[in-house]
Amino acid sequence: MSQTYTLVNPYNNEQIGEYSYTSWSQIEEKLALLKAGQKVQRKTAAFERANVLLKLADLLKENAEKMARLITIETGKTISDSRVEMIRAINATIASSEEARQISGESLDSDAYAPAGGKIGVVCWRPLGTIFCITPFNFPINIAMHKIGPAYAAGNTILFKPGPQNTATSQLLVELCYAAGMPESVLQFCMPPLTDLDKLNAHPDVNAINFTGGTAAANAIAAAAGYKKLLLELGGNDPLIVMDDADLNAAATSAINHRFATAGQRCTAAKRLFIHASVYDKFRDILVEKSAALVIGDPMDDNTFVGPVIHMGAANEIRQRIEGAIEDGATVALGNQYEGAFVHPTILENVKADSEVMIEETFGPVMPLFKFDDVEEIIPIINNTAYGLQAGIFSNNLSVIRYLFEELDVGTLATNDGPGFRTEHFPFGGVKESGVGREGIKYAIREMSYTKTLVI
Repeated sequence: MSQTYTLVNPYNNEQIGEYSYTSWSQIEEKLALLKAGQKVQRKTAAFERANVLLKLADLLKENAEKMARLITIETGKTISDSRVEMIRAINATIASSEEARQISGESLDSDAYAPAGGKIGVVCWRPLGTIFCITPFNFPINIAMHKIGPAYAAGNTILFKPGPQNTATSQLLVELCYAAGMPESVLQFCMPPLTDLDKLNAHPDVNAINFTGGTAAANAIAAAAGYKKLLLELGGNDPLIVMDDADLNAAATSAINHRFATAGQRCTAAKRLFIHASVYDKFRDILVEKSAALVIGDPMDDNTFVGPVIHMGAANEIRQRIEGAIEDGATVALGNQYEGAFVHPTILENVKADSEVMIEETFGPVMPLFKFDDVEEIIPIINNTAYGLQAGIFSNNLSVIRYLFEELDVGTLATNDGPGFRTEHFPFGGVKESGVGREGIKYAIREMSYTKTLVI
């Protein structure tokens, strides 16, 4: 296998750079350094970790525009979207700093059960050790800080592996972490070749794995990891439900923002729309009109809303999924156009409930519409997927909202918002093949820690 890899800009196919893979001997050196760094972390007080993270947040602010442009060059994400990502990454870093000061346990009275023991249990949280943090291409800095921030706040050391497409952006992030005061023995960057990943996931000096990405990769991680702690944030096939009392303009705007932004390459994108029959035609017309007005093109242009997907291979997969739905009887209300790595926003009607585009996650700007009369009929359709990440509903009917909250197999239901709703201090994660564990800064800290009890 080649010891180097070359990256190109998905918008114009210009070469970004050529980079070297991390060799296995280098991986072992990094893991040994991080194991030694665990002692450094044990001697670093919580307030000191908090201050380092706060300084990092300031450095991210100072370099936000530079990093946003790098994200856009590497991924094709629009510059406006990349700037929003940097705001969220900064917020995640600030939240990690604040939570570093708030890692509190509890005291337990042993006399709660007979016989009386006269003891008190002091329950504390302690770091797991070295966390292997693996991030995807679509939110290279924000997702990285949702892993590095809590892992560091908890007192762990970190081996950081981004998606290869994000090499330059991620290397800059690591440099800023060092400038903020994280020692090299606490954070290391790596880019091993695919052939070494199973061996790395199984390595005894990796104490936990925090991964965001696809289910197939997660299955490989789990098979190799054995008894390691796993925090897996995987895919989604997230529904957006529009009820008969919905604000249709707001719902259409939300559907567009939660599906066509980032060219649809989000695990929480609104991948399936369920619209009540009484408002279906009106909503579809609003949606098509708004979507047709979106600017598609150069992701560095401030006015562009939809840029290319990550590469031509991804564009071809999306096209096959759309064409498969059409062969199954779906009709095209908008889109179904392709130029290089560009997939134009596509809206499909008359999509069968068992069509692949309804059951499987489609990582691109395609939106199938499904008309329904009774909310009960869509529950088995929504739940008929391997995923269960998030959902959104537009309605002011609290009884319907509560009913769906209990019936849908998801980790979060957002009301009068899309399924992509996320904020740094809320728990984030799903059920079924959407993952294991919860992110969200406070929750991620505990996922990357263990309880230790002193009985006195």
